Order: sequence, then structure tokens, then C-alpha cells
Amino acid sequence: MGEYVDLLGMLVRALDQAGTVIAKIQPEQAALPTPCRSWDVRALVNHVVDEVHQFAVVTAGGKRNHLGVDVIGDDWTGAYRAAADELIAAWRQPGALERPQRLPFGEIPATWAVGQHVTELVIHAWDIARATGQPTDLDPELGRVALQWGQDNLQPEFRGDEADGHHIGPAVRVPDDAPLYDRVAAFGGRDPS
Repeated sequence: MGEYVDLLGMLVRALDQAGTVIAKIQPEQAALPTPCRSWDVRALVNHVVDEVHQFAVVTAGGKRNHLGVDVIGDDWTGAYRAAADELIAAWRQPGALERPQRLPFGEIPATWAVGQHVTELVIHAWDIARATGQPTDLDPELGRVALQWGQDNLQPEFRGDEADGHHIGPAVRVPDDAPLYDRVAAFGGRDPS
């Protein structure tokens, strides 16, 4: 049970980190481009909020149902916080950390799902921070967890062109001694230079 508790703690920290970055976005930055080439800042925040909500739905036993609509309105921080609270509440339900989750491609262990949530939140926090001129030297422990999870689980078939519906491009080469979050971003298919 200890590893579950640690992972859930990491998820709370990753949610808080992304929330802090989102809360610092200025209204005039909404249309800025992001390292996620097909999304500007507003569209990426909308994606993050929708994704966190979808994580909560699946964790609670439901099915993903991306509607492709605006889920953030004018209160980006409030929409994000509501989705984050929903996700944590779903994980805190009895048995949630022990039962597998059902996704379109099959069942995954709960620990895999939490690791994936953390990794996506860490990478997108970097994306938004980078796009809006915020510091990108984020929580190092979260960065290490995300990088390790990605190296262990992000298979080549999950990568590809955005035109093919992939949000994770091929890994970008960076020096082994590059800053941690540059390595995280590069592994996530972003060019940190």
C-alpha cells in the first residue's frame, strides 16, 4: 500500500503544480503558441482540464467521453480546480487504488494510471510555463517521477505525428546533463531549446 500512497501524493503535487502554472496565466496570453504545436495556451488549458475530468470519470468506473467543447469558460483556474478536486475524490474512493481501470485498448493497473496522470500533468505544466514565460525549473521530484514513468511506459507506438492524432511526438535529443525539465520535455516530444 505504501507505493500507492506515495503515488497519490505525487498526483496531488502534480495537480497543484499545474494549477499554480495555470493560475499565473495572464488573459492576453491566451492565444500564445505552446510546445504542443496544435494548441495555443487557451486550447491547451482546456485540454488539461478536460483530460483531468476524463481521468476522474475513468477512475470512478466510467468511460472516457471527450466532447471536444470548451470546458473552461472564463474561469480557467476554477474549472481546473474543480476537475482536480474531482480526480482526487475519485482516487480516494474505497478500492480505487486496487482496481484496474478500463480504457479503450484494455485494462491498466491503477498504479500505471496514476503514473500516467502525473506524467501528463508534469509535461503540460512545463508546456504552459514555457509558453507563458514562467519558470520551467519545476518540482524536481515530480520531474524525476515523470521521466522515469515515461521511460518505462511510453512505447514508440504511442508517439507520432499530430496529423495522425498523436499528442506525443518522437523524443528530442538533448545532452544527458541538460536540466531535468528539459529532459522531461524532450522525452515528451518537445524541443526545449
